[in-house]
Amino acid sequence: MRRLDAGACHRRVTLTGGSQPPPYPAGMRRFAQAIADPSSLPVGLPASLADALATAPDRYNIGKNGSATVLARDGDGSLVAADMRWGLVPRWSKQPSTPYTTVTARLERAAKSRIFAQAWQQRPCVVALTGYYKWDRQRRPPWPLFVQRTDGLALLAAGLWEHWAGEDGQEIDSFTVLTAPNPGIPAPLTPDGPVFIDAPVAMAWLSGALHTPAELQAQASTPPLEAYPVSRAFRDPARDDYTLLEPVDPAAEGPDSGPAAWDGDGLDDEDGAD
Repeated sequence: MRRLDAGACHRRVTLTGGSQPPPYPAGMRRFAQAIADPSSLPVGLPASLADALATAPDRYNIGKNGSATVLARDGDGSLVAADMRWGLVPRWSKQPSTPYTTVTARLERAAKSRIFAQAWQQRPCVVALTGYYKWDRQRRPPWPLFVQRTDGLALLAAGLWEHWAGEDGQEIDSFTVLTAPNPGIPAPLTPDGPVFIDAPVAMAWLSGALHTPAELQAQASTPPLEAYPVSRAFRDPARDDYTLLEPVDPAAEGPDSGPAAWDGDGLDDEDGAD
């Protein structure tokens, strides 16, 4: 994967986590991206992009500041797949970090947000997901579920990306996933999540043909989804293997025995950026 120019992206960059806006429910805080082959993707993506996603590293526990392969448009107009960090850093930021969570951006706010507006105007992206983790908070104790398509294909989510360059020469390419109310999210989960799109709409989004949140929302479509219980082990940011996706019986799991070092970000209680 080549580096994108003039605000484009490069592989495996680093990033760490300015006042915090009021929180709102998080649509997604951890996801998996493990595309077995191009046939695991929705029909309609260019073969070059499907191949790039299928040959990208399998990642089963992508969290804040983690790397994912993102579809974007290069400065010369060509479509590429490139590694970016999850959690958008605004181009104008003086530091390669934000004090609030920017892994997701609310669709209805993003176009006018100080954080996301420039990316909305110039840098749409698409993120392919095997699925994502979400907590069932109606269960006692709360339990994580893995949300995926019922047909086993990958999900495509609309996002924004940004290129940050520091005075010391450091460069970071980062992205956020757009979220909105979504009645297609399976119960008992909160009906709020990523803005899912099919492949033709993904191509339109990448081309800049969808200009407003209303236009994108009108084209969004959520395929049939299912959610099943998985181990709480995904909260450990060091865990990254396929066993995290294996179904479990919460009644048989017993009390939480995770180490104190487990990452609280995996709890997906709230987002911060506006």
